[in-house]
Amino acid sequence: MALIVPAGWAGVKASPPAHVGSFRRLTTTATLSPLPPRSGVTAEMVKETSSFFQQDSRPIMLFDGVCNLCNGGVKFVRDHDHQRKIRFEALQSEAGKKLLQRSGRSPDDISSVVLVEEDRAYIKSEAVLKIMEYIDLPFPQLAFFLQFVPLFVRDFVYENIADNRYAFFGRSDSCEL
Repeated sequence: MALIVPAGWAGVKASPPAHVGSFRRLTTTATLSPLPPRSGVTAEMVKETSSFFQQDSRPIMLFDGVCNLCNGGVKFVRDHDHQRKIRFEALQSEAGKKLLQRSGRSPDDISSVVLVEEDRAYIKSEAVLKIMEYIDLPFPQLAFFLQFVPLFVRDFVYENIADNRYAFFGRSDSCEL
């Protein structure tokens, strides 16, 4: 059995095999450590945006408000999130820019969907998979299986779609939210 985690994020310990009858037993445990701090993220940025999570701890999905694909993605998530587990904010809004900075991104970077939770943020394909975990069946199960696709492959596909989203899906004059 293989446990795949990013380097430096987990300590994996295996106990020596214990013989039980003619079978060997190997116990593996993994301890996940917190993400390393993102470069450029200051305590002031976190403090300034902590108010977004004081009254409402639900994660915030940041999206390109003028992208037709992104707006369609927001509509899809809203239609499949019957318990309203996710909030939405356009990347171009003031709140979106502050949350981008909190996530270690440039405030004018609209190249990726971002999911911001109270204590961490996800970008690109990781954000998409995390969003899938929050919405209704069968998407959490699909996200589970897609996590086994290597990150560089998922992000390669994501980046190719994101880089061509305006050409394929067009732009709108304003954000739908």
